[in-house]
Amino acid sequence: MKKISILVVTGLFVMSCVSKKKYVALQQENGEIKSELTKTKVEKEDLEAKFAEIQARIDTYNAKINSLTEENDAQLVTVGDDLVISNDVRNKMNETLKNVDPAALAEAKTLKDSMNLAVGYNLRKSMDTSDMNEDEDIAINIDETVVMISISDKMLFKSGSYYVSNKADGILQKLADVINSEESLEVMVEGHTDNKTMVPGAAVKDNWDLSVLRATSVVKKLQEDFNVAPEKLIAAGRSFYQPLVDNDTKENRSKNRRTRIVILPNINKFFAMMESNQ
Repeated sequence: MKKISILVVTGLFVMSCVSKKKYVALQQENGEIKSELTKTKVEKEDLEAKFAEIQARIDTYNAKINSLTEENDAQLVTVGDDLVISNDVRNKMNETLKNVDPAALAEAKTLKDSMNLAVGYNLRKSMDTSDMNEDEDIAINIDETVVMISISDKMLFKSGSYYVSNKADGILQKLADVINSEESLEVMVEGHTDNKTMVPGAAVKDNWDLSVLRATSVVKKLQEDFNVAPEKLIAAGRSFYQPLVDNDTKENRSKNRRTRIVILPNINKFFAMMESNQ
């Protein structure tokens, strides 16, 4: 009986030892698994951070690619000595030139000549001068993309007068529409006379007075009747000292009596403005 008891106690002791070993082993395994989980979690967070960094770099590269594409379109091109335009404007200019008279286009020898043709075409189309005699009533010239519109005095004034006639409303409205379309435009209104000596009066003593008063009258008309911002406008009198032709005939003196509108545009904005108007 004693022998059997010893065997039972021994067996229980052995079983107790095995269970403890397994328990310790399981605890160790559990600790290792938790450690692996923690390690995996850290690695996962590290990978997510690296992925986010890579994605940010990809986004940056994509933005640079898009920017380079836009910059290529906006790349600057020099026209003449002091004018710079973008490739966008040059492309628009080329589209415009498809509508220009081929004979006139054949005369364009430089990029500046082509630009002047395109600006002139767009301006004439915008102002719609088809109801006017461009040889006698109105002339549009472009020099270094400075737009010069000459209007004969018979369209604006009575002979010897500086009061603007109501029949000038049509052309002044068209002119005001162009000026009002773009903030960057500056406009100088110049009065020009012939060299015929004037009989001095209360307000008009000579051709200097007449040319200045005519320019001022047009400026006031544009401001008051057609809502042109006065800060855009400059009035100037030239008297008879910048004639188009010699003042030796009645017809030539008529050509020299004119009001010249000088528009100084930002050429890039001017093209965009003309395109939107059309």
